[in-house]
Order: sequence, then structure tokens, then C-alpha cells
Amino acid sequence: DKGLKGQLNMSQPMEDLIAAISINQWPGRNPFSQCKWEAKAWPSMKNMISQFADMMLRIAQLVTWSTDLVTPFSVWLPGLFNPTSYLTAVMQVTARRTGLPLDQ
Repeated sequence: DKGLKGQLNMSQPMEDLIAAISINQWPGRNPFSQCKWEAKAWPSMKNMISQFADMMLRIAQLVTWSTDLVTPFSVWLPGLFNPTSYLTAVMQVTARRTGLPLDQ
């Protein structure tokens, strides 16, 4: 905030951050950017607005699921934060119910 008001000198990484946010992109995606966040960033080519919309859909799915406490008939797998663990849990529950081994 101080950098934007002129109360503090803005560094090049701070300017890159403001430039990226103003064009709806993640910082560090521009090859000329000095923000080196790409290595730690989520590997996605989506812009910030579409990722925010996906996050809101994920939250809505989790809220609906947690208020009902019933396994839903269908699940939006990409909306889960870790779909592999969900699929593993489904396989384990199914194996327990049917009495079959898990590896078949």
C-alpha cells in the first residue's frame, strides 16, 4: 500500500507484481518479470479471475457435501483439491463393502 501511495520506493519485483495483477495474470509468468514465483506457483495457464471462479465452485461443492454428510451421486473431480485421494478412498470403501481385495 505504501509503495502505491509513494511513501516507499517500489522495487522491480513490486512493480512486476502490480503489473501482473493489473492485467489479470499471475506474477512471474511474464518472461521479463523479475518476480521468481513461477517455481512455487500452481502450474496453471488460467488467469486469476477464472481460478477464483473455480475456487468458489470448489467451496460450494465442499459446503454442500459437508452439510448433507452423504456421499453425493456424482462428484466434480477436478474441483477436488486432491482427486487421487478421493478415488483411493472410494476404492477402499467399495472393497470393504464387497469383500474383494483392494488390488483387483
